[in-house]
Amino acid sequence: MTLKVIIAEKPSVAKNIAEAVGAKGRRDGFYEGGDYLVTWAFGHLLELLDAKEYDEKMSSWRLEQYPFIPEVFKYRIKSDNQDRKSVDEGARKQMAIIEALIQRPDVTGVISATDFDREGQIIGDIILEFLNTGKPVERLLLNEWTAEEVKVGLGKLVSNKQMEPLRDAGISRQWADWTIGINLTSVSTLKYQRGSGKALNIGRVLLPTLKIIYDRDKEIENFVSEEFHKLTTFFKSPEGISYEGVYQIGDGDKITERFTDKKPLEALMEAIKGKNGIVIDKQVEQKREYPPNLFNLSNLQGYVTSKEKGWTSEKVLKVAQSLYEKKFITYPRTASLALEESLTDKAARVLNAVKKGLPYEKEIQFHTSKRVFDNSKVESHSAIMPTYMIPNNLAPDEQVVYDAVKYRFVMQFMPVAEHEEATLTTLVDVAEAYQEGVRGIFMTRGRIQKVIGWKKVEKIQSKDKELPNVAVDTLVEVVKSDLESKGTSPPKRHTEKTLLKVMETCGKKFKGGKPASAAHQGQSDEDSDMESEGNQDFEQEQVDAEMLTAILSGFAIGTPATRAETISKLKSVGYIDVKGKTLFATPVGCNLVEKFPIKELFDLEYTGRLEKTLADIGKGILLKEQFLERIFEFTKIAVETIKKDDFHVIKTIEESPERRIGGDTANQDDRQVLGKCPGCGADVLEGEKSFGCSNWRSGCKFIVWKNDKFLTSLRVRATKQTIITLLETGKVSGNTFVSKKGTKFSAHLTLEKNPDTGFYSWKMSF
Repeated sequence: MTLKVIIAEKPSVAKNIAEAVGAKGRRDGFYEGGDYLVTWAFGHLLELLDAKEYDEKMSSWRLEQYPFIPEVFKYRIKSDNQDRKSVDEGARKQMAIIEALIQRPDVTGVISATDFDREGQIIGDIILEFLNTGKPVERLLLNEWTAEEVKVGLGKLVSNKQMEPLRDAGISRQWADWTIGINLTSVSTLKYQRGSGKALNIGRVLLPTLKIIYDRDKEIENFVSEEFHKLTTFFKSPEGISYEGVYQIGDGDKITERFTDKKPLEALMEAIKGKNGIVIDKQVEQKREYPPNLFNLSNLQGYVTSKEKGWTSEKVLKVAQSLYEKKFITYPRTASLALEESLTDKAARVLNAVKKGLPYEKEIQFHTSKRVFDNSKVESHSAIMPTYMIPNNLAPDEQVVYDAVKYRFVMQFMPVAEHEEATLTTLVDVAEAYQEGVRGIFMTRGRIQKVIGWKKVEKIQSKDKELPNVAVDTLVEVVKSDLESKGTSPPKRHTEKTLLKVMETCGKKFKGGKPASAAHQGQSDEDSDMESEGNQDFEQEQVDAEMLTAILSGFAIGTPATRAETISKLKSVGYIDVKGKTLFATPVGCNLVEKFPIKELFDLEYTGRLEKTLADIGKGILLKEQFLERIFEFTKIAVETIKKDDFHVIKTIEESPERRIGGDTANQDDRQVLGKCPGCGADVLEGEKSFGCSNWRSGCKFIVWKNDKFLTSLRVRATKQTIITLLETGKVSGNTFVSKKGTKFSAHLTLEKNPDTGFYSWKMSF
């Protein structure tokens, strides 16, 4: 009997595969049964060597040692998350298990079953190249992990050699980010952060994302409101029907109802008093509204973060990944907005499963429209959709994301929404009393929903007014007029939803959810809420041809899988902050954008071209070597530019007062002193996000964050009383700490200072 080893990306996926192939025997690190041994990685088990592991001289950072680019990039088993100097023992053990399984004499080959994308490809490939087993490797390419799909996929295996372009794209991304990150972070820290003890984070994806937020902040800062005036008149027909119309002038695309000069409107308002008008035109158009496209990852993240309080794009991805691994939705890290045409039968089956019991079930009818099934709109993976497996007892967070995916899928097969759009033109002839040749034209617009259709799914209510039933040539009375003075409003700050959209398309056509042509124009107060609930929100989600081309070509910042991580990192390193749902650049981030000399790294076009090149490598259009040669040359030039730059300090998060004690900029004297700092004896104060030493300007690094990760892992948090006790006694004790296995235990915690760095870390004793 011969066996094959299947390597999954994670244990949960390996379990799904094992169930599908009947490998019921659970062993240490793998499943066994039938013709397969099913094992797994934990994502990346290997990582690139640090610079100092190539050359001992790189152990200490000195400007003259850079640029540093290895002749050959090498890998090792990844480091422990808590102690970078130690090997992750779990990863070492799993690598040994994988190697032992492949080396078994009864094993004839390997099946790589990692995620079907460039990162998933290199997770499997790097492991196999590191082990150098020499046995043939096949590739399992799936979009979901249901038993049926696994069985079908195992019957359609391809040689892993066919996946070399995708592997090269992943390797190119990894080596490029290592080269730029290691060199520019090191040189920039040495040049601009002398003596701070804090690295300046520089990254290929990090900086252009920061620049998007910075640019929007500057638009707001430099915005000058412009006053305009608007005249609304109220009419009444002989039958007592009342309606209002807005005065406007112009023809075609040059119509305006906003006026900078108030005096002519005042004169017109006076002239039409006591006059009659006549309805001179009535136009009614039938309109059809199609549902918003199926979700790709960016749209799913934007939708959920805009609807749910406290959600981040990173959280949406984490929950979606969990649903994927549990077989409830298809692959979430996709950029596509449609399904492959080959999935029609599968989609029909899924629709029959998920529509059962819905109040509008009878209105749901399967079809094969190009809006849903279109190969030209699919890149690698189809849009996200549910599977035929119906979940029970989902966690609340999982229910939120699953429902979003499910109902967006159901919408595609509901009736198209239909409404009437009507325009009424009323003339008040005031040439004699007002101005020769000028007539008062007032426009009334209305809308009547005829077919609710897919809008039933999310209970979308139209906010448009219904047009009054007044016929052409009807004489109407001018009842009164209202002259309003308003001001244009600045653009809104970016949210994660609007930021993701710009990252996804590198700003092509749309910026922050609005057409680029409108992105820099002032809005009226009444139009400023561009993310209101209802139909307007859905209209903005429609993707035009240019945006779709940008998405599918790979011309973007990062990938669907990495954008959320980028936003999270910008927060953690202190370059951006968040208030409610809005994002803004911190003084640290602004300082970096304004002073850092490598401007290409802030350029959306430059970053988009790099990502486009990676996408082309994955398609076999370009070679890895060409891309890396460009990256290495760019890095060398950038390093020399930084070295020659006039020195100026770029403050880090640790040096910024509004970040150092949790964003609290109140006067120190207004805050309660919790105790004396164990390091320098100065007062310890409470901020919005942390408890910190008031002597931070002199370099003291005593700080306890309220969302401290170590405490969070024990399911406790730092409170004011915790810090008071810690400062008084030197330790805090508890009997409600929770282990990784979920059991409670008692322990003592102390904070110990690292003599080399000056930072403090928690130590536990029992």
